[in-house]
Amino acid sequence: MSQESKRREALVYHAKPQPGKIKIVPTKKYSSQRDLSLAYSPGVAEPCIEIAKDKANVYKYTTKGNLVAVISNGTAVLGLGDIGPEASKPVMEGKGLLFKIFADLDCFDIEVDTKNIEEFISTVKNIAPTFGGINLEDIKAPEAFEIERRLKEELDIPVMHDDQHGTAIISSAALLNALELAEKNIEDVKIIVSGAGSAAISCTNLYVKLGARPENIMMFDIDGLITKDRTNLVPEQMLFARDMDKISLREALVDADVFLGLSVGNIVDAEMLKSMAPDPIVFAMANPTPEVDYDLAIATRSDLIMATGRSDHPNQVNNVLGFPFIFRGALDVRATKINEEMKMAATKAIAQLAKEPVPEQVNIAYGELKLNFGRDYIIPKPFDPRLIATIPPAVAKAAMESGVAREPILDWARYEEQLLSRMGSDNKLVRLILNRAKTDPKRIVFAEADNLDVLKAAQIVLEEGIGTPILLGRKEIIEELKKELEFDQPCLIIDPKSDEESERKERYATEFWKLRRRKGVTQFDASRILRQRNYFAAMMVKVGDADALITGVAQSYPKSVRPMMEIIGKSPGVDKIATTNLMITAKGPLFISDTSINIEPDALELAKIAQMTSRTAALFGIKPVMAMVSYANFGSSKHEHATKVTDAVKYLHQYYPSLDVDGEIQADFALNPELLEKKFPFSKLAGKKVNTLIYPNLESANSTYKLLKELNDNDSIGPIMMGMQKPVHILQLGASVDEIVNMSAVAVIDAQQKEKHYKEKGATI
Repeated sequence: MSQESKRREALVYHAKPQPGKIKIVPTKKYSSQRDLSLAYSPGVAEPCIEIAKDKANVYKYTTKGNLVAVISNGTAVLGLGDIGPEASKPVMEGKGLLFKIFADLDCFDIEVDTKNIEEFISTVKNIAPTFGGINLEDIKAPEAFEIERRLKEELDIPVMHDDQHGTAIISSAALLNALELAEKNIEDVKIIVSGAGSAAISCTNLYVKLGARPENIMMFDIDGLITKDRTNLVPEQMLFARDMDKISLREALVDADVFLGLSVGNIVDAEMLKSMAPDPIVFAMANPTPEVDYDLAIATRSDLIMATGRSDHPNQVNNVLGFPFIFRGALDVRATKINEEMKMAATKAIAQLAKEPVPEQVNIAYGELKLNFGRDYIIPKPFDPRLIATIPPAVAKAAMESGVAREPILDWARYEEQLLSRMGSDNKLVRLILNRAKTDPKRIVFAEADNLDVLKAAQIVLEEGIGTPILLGRKEIIEELKKELEFDQPCLIIDPKSDEESERKERYATEFWKLRRRKGVTQFDASRILRQRNYFAAMMVKVGDADALITGVAQSYPKSVRPMMEIIGKSPGVDKIATTNLMITAKGPLFISDTSINIEPDALELAKIAQMTSRTAALFGIKPVMAMVSYANFGSSKHEHATKVTDAVKYLHQYYPSLDVDGEIQADFALNPELLEKKFPFSKLAGKKVNTLIYPNLESANSTYKLLKELNDNDSIGPIMMGMQKPVHILQLGASVDEIVNMSAVAVIDAQQKEKHYKEKGATI
């Protein structure tokens, strides 16, 4: 994609379908006059009176306890510098989005139009009663130091400048683990710091608190080594000024143990790396270009332990590992500040988490057989679901122990449950799926590429590194649409109806005739049928010219399925294929089966649909907890529609006792743990969170997933085809671009898994 095309896409993303990235959503009922009279006049007077009596009641009756202000004056935005408050607003909205999706914290972004320290501080103090915490963002140094110091002193709510402390906390956790692997003591190591801005100073300060000796630290800025004879330093930089003659960065790196880079790209070369001490630790965190190229660094030193700020290299120092969860813990105990004890607790919690066994969901997301604590894994991954249950409790405990918590937590097990329940409020699983696909992209044939939405999805798949598209359709239309989309990267385009690629088409026709000659298909018929794109696409996958297939956007499901069954067929041992839809709901991921294939399955077929769905859930790192849904509960009806569900459950309990599955059960009981525990404590589902619903027939499953999608605006990934020999996936008519992209990622993961399976079996795909 051209730079101009990327620019336009970014602008459209922020402008459509409505400007901006965040909005306010009511949390109370408001449909009736009674609701409105409680929300506003006259009912609102009652909480106002209670708060007037005791200001602490504001946490009881308003959103203050879950509300963070992201505040900036736009003087140090990303890599853009001083662009002003209005221009900084997209970044601040983005920060608010991260707070919400990682820690379920609500945010207002506030852009202050002043560079005057006193005016800025006064503004923040005046609006502070609204918020439970203040996140300062993108304020240039040295003003940022004074602003944060003053606000921490003068406000009674948590204040943190994430540009300073977020990077410091994450890199400190990485440093602790790197030193352990290198078998070095922090008080002995020689540390070289490139950069003397707020982040570099905060990192170095925290390293000192961890035990590093100031006399072992050399800090460089644009003018070279910071020495005591310099006259252009701020007090924070003077803390690290050395009483010595100036030397170059190259000279300083000789025998250095640690290099911390928060400056500019490509300032360290191979010779400088070679001069460092054994087992050097290099944190090159300039973005997007690190101080030393990652590939160069690992090729130069086999004993290197390296971290960067980039997601495409191991050990990404990413602030999102810290700030959402630090504020979460601080607000949950109504802390008056974020102090050094709380930052240290976060640091140690992050470092310790990297040493714990990694959940399969994280291994799957990053395409790893087994992530283990080591040189390429010294800090947790941003997608690790344990972060929210690990860091906030550590921060909250430190707040309580250091005396700044006003609402101590008494039941830690219950608190952890509450934190985990917040995980369902975003699309983490979608990001996991996309990330896993990118670890081993595959060739995807898009059978309807002359459809604008399909072609746009194929463009995203290519640009995001999810897969390599093969475009089927009328070539002249595809070329015209590519120009419209500024889709300028080359892709294989094939028109099954044209006379081009005759050798390929003859080969496919011969293979198809061999498959279907005992089904009444002649060689002439085979050539004619292969002019239909779904047949052609299926043959591409069948013979290995493509790894996966996406179709169904422009025609009915049955018409799309037929070619797949005739050419691809079922996996060995599979009697019936089925589909499941993965719904991304506010309460977490929910699989619904069978949504597209089996109209009225019998008991044994239902059981096998459940088996296939359980394997599909596991493919995404989710341990399935399955409810076999009916209109009846546990034998309350003897009608055949209910008893077939009972029989399916009996079969599963007998032959697959390790599966968490039960029924028949009504959907509300299945999805309401308290109700289920109260009424049916004997159930295998009692005390568990159901994440999979197996429906007794097609109309109920299909209707349910579409109702969820339309009424609740839930994202749907699917239908995911289960039981096919090759990765072919058929979308519902009119699927959106996002749905096509997500299903393309699922198709890639399916291809990855099937490839792995066949290799383990010693067979060819």
